[in-house]
Amino acid sequence: MAAPAACTRFSDNYDLKEELGKGAFSVVRRCVQKSTGLEFAAKIINTKKLSARDFQKLEREARICRKLQHPNIVRLHDSIQEEHFHYLVFDLVTGGELFEDIVAREFYSEADASHCIQQILESVHHCHSNGVVHRDLKPENLLLASKAKGAAVKLADFGLAIEVPGDQQAWFGFAGTPGYLSPEVLKKEPYGKPVDIWACGVILYILLVGYPPFWDEDQHRLYAQIKIGAYDYPSPEWDTVTAEAKSLINEMLTVNPSKRITASEALKHPWICQRERVASMVHRQETVDCLKKFNARRKLKGAILTTMLATRNFSSKYDAHGRSIITKKGDGSQVKESTDSSTTLEDDDIKDLENSHYIPLTGESDEADARKQEIIKMTEQLIEAINTGEYEAYTKICDPHLTAFEPEALGNLVEGMDFHKFYFDNVLGKNCKALNTTILNPHVHLMGDEAACIAYVRLTQYMDKQGQAHTHQSEETRVWHKRDNKWQNVHFHRSSVTPPFAMK
Repeated sequence: MAAPAACTRFSDNYDLKEELGKGAFSVVRRCVQKSTGLEFAAKIINTKKLSARDFQKLEREARICRKLQHPNIVRLHDSIQEEHFHYLVFDLVTGGELFEDIVAREFYSEADASHCIQQILESVHHCHSNGVVHRDLKPENLLLASKAKGAAVKLADFGLAIEVPGDQQAWFGFAGTPGYLSPEVLKKEPYGKPVDIWACGVILYILLVGYPPFWDEDQHRLYAQIKIGAYDYPSPEWDTVTAEAKSLINEMLTVNPSKRITASEALKHPWICQRERVASMVHRQETVDCLKKFNARRKLKGAILTTMLATRNFSSKYDAHGRSIITKKGDGSQVKESTDSSTTLEDDDIKDLENSHYIPLTGESDEADARKQEIIKMTEQLIEAINTGEYEAYTKICDPHLTAFEPEALGNLVEGMDFHKFYFDNVLGKNCKALNTTILNPHVHLMGDEAACIAYVRLTQYMDKQGQAHTHQSEETRVWHKRDNKWQNVHFHRSSVTPPFAMK
């Protein structure tokens, strides 16, 4: 990345306005260019908190964005580096997500879907022509330039983008979003530009019926579907879609990447370039209705404190051998939330996990990883206090006004410690001689520097009075808050059948 001019400071050229979005190490704010009065979005990265690897990724993102100048891509206008902050100045896009706009329209047809995917393909073609692979094409990264009717679709978030010259194929690491990953990435085979076309095929399928071609609560089954390209066109919703539309999807969702259609070829497909003659103009109300549900499901991942989300996501997170299939670093990937979420994942080698719905934000640092480990450790300490019946240790870890949903409370929200103290005084540590707890799949959401949420499966082994061994499983979510430099548990939610003895 070229060194910035020594005399240039961000404040010399721009006035900062209100905040538009926030990440762990960056904030996005509206700004106004002093010389022209034009509005932009400034992504401000606190470089003091970045590791060397994070800094390399930031430079890669800026370098790639500078190469791309296209009406269907969120454009980088300026990059200014100061002592502790790096400023990336992007287009100010005010129209929100494409998928949200579609459900608000009074009329939406196959021809409209054709126009949408054409703009997406134009952006992908420009990327590929400039040796760039996006690697994270999904609805969250498809924005509208403004709220005006017919506003341009703009591709955003190049945080996972890589530079791939020509038709090079190589293993660039495991990266993308579950439902949009290509077979070759899942098989850990060499890949390149065709991964973006596969994601375009998934997006086009959703644009036509409002639900994805590949979906399963179980990640292994989802990936098995994708690897063999196991999708179909069920009745009745697909009966009204033209054969030409299905033909384009088939060419995009071709398992063999060497036989998959390219962006340039797709733009010449009759359903795209002869839209007026080929694509249906009939309003697709069922698609809009389904897309509303699809959008709502995607948005669930933002509701971290809606603890039902976390417990629902643990319904089937084990393979046939009982191994964890989420949030397990040792298996080469980190996955956030359920398979129908829109959360980016990437392997340990190139871990750009932070997400934004507005402008790409930089990836997690080693500092964030350390904070996550701290939350896991605090949770383990809390459970240990429960297992040993040490009420005093428990109170030091919990907020005095702790709130909880748990089976023992019969569906009621309980506040304070008295309800829990009863079990410490009368049950815990008395009714069983041997007790062992294992935390499976601990997944931590960091919410700023002073709040976090952890979701996990808790397995408890214990011996009853007859000497019989039992195992009890519960799904739990705990919200932690840091006060006076000390983490305290402020809320928990547990979903389980009440065991012979209660467990806080």
